[in-house]
Amino acid sequence: MGRAARLLTVSALLALGGLSGCSTLDQGTIHRGYVFDEQALSQVKIGAPAEQVLGVLGTPTTTSTVGGEAWYYISQKVEQPLPSMPQQVTDQRVFAVYFDKSKRLTRIANYGLEDGRVIDMTSRQTVSTGGENRLLQGMLKQISGLKYKMF
Repeated sequence: MGRAARLLTVSALLALGGLSGCSTLDQGTIHRGYVFDEQALSQVKIGAPAEQVLGVLGTPTTTSTVGGEAWYYISQKVEQPLPSMPQQVTDQRVFAVYFDKSKRLTRIANYGLEDGRVIDMTSRQTVSTGGENRLLQGMLKQISGLKYKMF
């Protein structure tokens, strides 16, 4: 094999190695989150106990206890034209069920992408304010006998 042939072979292998990062495995449409079953959603009725809703819909994606109890079932459709490009949420659906103090279903809501902001499904941190600072203030107050004002 001559020098030119070896150079051509090495160049071809390097080009193929570089292009291997452009695989199509991660391209296209990705569905993540709750998988909606329209038949199951139609079984959920106002006045149903929370246990029944849980049995029909399964575990919610997330919950809230602010202003009563609410369960949220979240689904997203994400497009990624090329693996090197960022993912973009093209569709989002949030099915929310609200309960009263006796754990009875009082309201059902169905939200789409046009109803609000995109939910970060991969975040590992929930921002919470108030509790941590107050705990630190109390500890410092006990130690020094002084009032520390944070924020």
